[in-house]
Amino acid sequence: MDDNQPVLPEYDGACTSNVVGPLVEDPARAPEWMPAAVRDAEQVVVLVLDGLGWNQMQERLGFLRGLTRMDAVRITTVAPTTTATALTSICTGLPPGEHGIIGYRMHVEGDVLNVLRWSTSKGDARESLPPESIQSAAAFEGQRPPVVVRAEFRDSGFTRAHLAGCRHVPYRMPSTLVAEILHQLHAGEPFVYAYYDGIDKVAHEYGLGTCYDAELVFVDRMVEFLLDSLPPGSALVITSDHGQVDVGDRVLPPAPEVLGLVASQSGEARFRWLHAVPGAAAELLATATEAHGGVAWVVGRDQVLDEGWFGPKVLPGPASRLGDVALVAREPVAFEDPADTGPFHLQGRHGSMTADEVWVPLLCSLGGR
Repeated sequence: MDDNQPVLPEYDGACTSNVVGPLVEDPARAPEWMPAAVRDAEQVVVLVLDGLGWNQMQERLGFLRGLTRMDAVRITTVAPTTTATALTSICTGLPPGEHGIIGYRMHVEGDVLNVLRWSTSKGDARESLPPESIQSAAAFEGQRPPVVVRAEFRDSGFTRAHLAGCRHVPYRMPSTLVAEILHQLHAGEPFVYAYYDGIDKVAHEYGLGTCYDAELVFVDRMVEFLLDSLPPGSALVITSDHGQVDVGDRVLPPAPEVLGLVASQSGEARFRWLHAVPGAAAELLATATEAHGGVAWVVGRDQVLDEGWFGPKVLPGPASRLGDVALVAREPVAFEDPADTGPFHLQGRHGSMTADEVWVPLLCSLGGR
């Protein structure tokens, strides 16, 4: 692999967008790139650990004991490497170019929609931009499995966009996450989906240091308990939506000569879409390349489409949400947008197409071993 080139998703193979479909339909027919143990499963739990990249896990194998009990393969997530996009691909089985959630902040109808908050500059957008109008593909092959997610997510716009029609099983603490998963298995559910966001939260606030290590140990022991409690014949499958990069304070404003050609911005801090003023797309690409090519892949909209970053097919709706030029961070930096703010400065970040962000684990273990 050339470290100077972006790592693109393997949409035709070992990719997060291709994990759920076979497991919902018939685990015995799972593709060869999946861990073999899953093919013998009578029940399957898919647990998504937000923010656990393959590289970060490999660097910490010495203090893991639950995750390391599981059969492991490395797969890719989707582009951009961000939660809103990747979770939608995991649940729908579609690349971003087809399901339409092409970032966590997207240009929609002249405004920027924050997908996780489902809000625009005007506030809550659940009525003005109904989630089902942005992403209408059915989750989990049209089945209605139990989905074990935090109670506070149940009625969010993003939940409606990627988990519509599912049976919501709320949890409030990690202990009840495990308890609810086991309850669903003992009730005979053939497929259970669960989501835990703690690793990502800790990485964002504290970076990839001791707090991250402590959180990963905590999650590892939770997984160990879950493995020991699985009913015979049930499989636990773990994957993630993206990895992480420790950016710290290295947040760069786009150069003034670049901003002079920009009407607005969208996307993520490590995959920043620049929307050109009318007629300036080509000049913007050249100017941004000159200003930021040393730390980022500066790519135009046509290149992203031609190279299949968002999948082999990009439908008109998703295509309309792309910018003209993307700053895709190659180095551990982020690109500033004053409109993209949160409650605290983010230390760990993701969104770009480096190996640290694109490669994620696919782990499997069968109960009763």
